[in-house]
This record gives sequence, structure tokens and C-alpha cells, in this order.
Amino acid sequence: MATAYMFPGQGSQSVGMGADWLGRSALVQDTFAEADEALGSKLSEVILNGPMEDLTRTENTQPALLTVSVAYWRVLQAEGLEPDVVAGHSLGEYSALVCAGALGFADAVRLTRLRGQAMQSAVPVGVGTMAAILLIKDVETIEALCAQAAEDQVLEPAGFNTLGQTVIAGNTEAVRRAVALASEFRGRGVELNVSAPFHCSLLSPAEAPLAAALAETDIQPLAVPYVPNVTGAWTADASADSVRSNLVAQVSKPVRWLQTMQAMKDNGVDRWLEVGHGRTLVGFVKRFERKADLSAFEEEKWAK
Repeated sequence: MATAYMFPGQGSQSVGMGADWLGRSALVQDTFAEADEALGSKLSEVILNGPMEDLTRTENTQPALLTVSVAYWRVLQAEGLEPDVVAGHSLGEYSALVCAGALGFADAVRLTRLRGQAMQSAVPVGVGTMAAILLIKDVETIEALCAQAAEDQVLEPAGFNTLGQTVIAGNTEAVRRAVALASEFRGRGVELNVSAPFHCSLLSPAEAPLAAALAETDIQPLAVPYVPNVTGAWTADASADSVRSNLVAQVSKPVRWLQTMQAMKDNGVDRWLEVGHGRTLVGFVKRFERKADLSAFEEEKWAK
């Protein structure tokens, strides 16, 4: 059997995440402390005590979710459990690369803090947003919907999450037009409560500061294969420059999670473990492969 570790991105956060394991594992305690040291501030207090308003600030959310995911991965590693491939959804790609040995944890914490700041400052609040388009399964129809609703504004696919669920992003007015038009394309649109139009070209200004930081960051060879968001392709051997370019492009390009799942399935993955808070990615895999062997770290099925 081949096992994939999947690392979740923004939207899965909640105040107190990781608290149950904090009292059970010195590894989790050490990981929280390392994150605080890397940032020079008490990120752990925001994770554990909130308030939610502070945790959902993108500059906190991103390193917070990374910290919890890496803490859980270290628990699995200590139990002698290792993946055959890793992948992360959006922000989760940083957790995946830590697991794969390409990124150091402290570097990843600092990068995700910078990434969150750069992404939020790229677009003024209210200028852009995102929506989930449900029921439509083919890319061509999603692109046609975006083209019709854009009306000279930015409106693009931002995430191919699973069968019948695609996220779009762009100018707020264009996104809302797409939500209203979705029924004409035999779909349904739901505007999302987000602070920015992530993974579309409006976020391009965030690329430069991230690229500069990544240029100064040590990237090691992969210890296990990973599947980058921007390609959705199984990658067993990646140069440091390709890892950097994937992470920079990821900011303004769609997350190809559906293609990621297909690539893992094509390469023999038949066990899927979500390593992080919640079970968002478990839900995506369940819709993609109904008979998949699925579990989430916090459910502890992996311990059996």
C-alpha cells in the first residue's frame, strides 16, 4: 500500500487547535515553542487562546496552520510512520515540503508569515473575493462562466478542489456576477467569507517579496515525492529553483488539487491521511474516490 500525507490550508483553523496533543506530546510542545522563537512572538498563544479575530488574520493563520500540521507530522514520524508522497493544499504545500525534507521548519514559519502579509497587502480589503462553484465538473464550463461574468474585470479559477467543486477568485463585482449566473451553467455559486482573492492574478504583487525571501532560503533535495499545486504532477526529483518557482507561482495560480489527487492515485496511492487540523481534504478525497482508505490525524485511526 502507498500512503499520501495531505496538509490542509487556510479555512481549517480554529482557536485551540492542537491543544489536545499539546498536553500529550513533548514533540508538539517543542514545535509550538520553535514557531514562537522563529517569529519572535507568541504565535502559540494566538493558536491556543485566540481571539478568533487574531487567528484569522492571514499573517497569523498561515504560520499557525503550518505549526499544527508539522507538530502532528512529527508525532507520526516518532511512531515510525512515513509517507510515500506528500502534498498540501495552498498554504499546506509548505507543511508538505517540511515533511519532505526540502524546507526547514523555522524557515517555513517565517516564509508563511511573510506570505500572509504579502498576500493580504496585495489587494485592498473589499476589492476582491472568492466563491465556490458547485455541481460543474468540467474545466471548460468553469472557464466559460468566468469569461461571461468577468466583464473586463479579473475573474479566474482559483482552485480545482474535487469533482463538482471549483473555487473562483477576482474582483468582488465579477465574483458576485458569477454566483448569480452559475445556475445558467447548471451549477450553484456560494460566495466565500475570505479576506482576499487568493490564487488569482490580482495577487501577483505578492510574488516579488516572497521570491526575494525564497531566494535567501535553503532548499534541500526531496526525501519523498511531492505534488506541487501549480502543476498537479507527481514530482520525485525537484531542484531548489523549481521548488522556489512553484511556491512563487502558487500565489497567483490555481490550486490543482483534483489533478493532485489523480496524480497520486495514478502512482499507486491507496491510503490517504490528512495531517493537520480538521478533515477538509478527507472530504475532497471522498468525493474523488469514494472507496478510498481515508483518515485524519485528529481521529487517530492511524494509531491502530
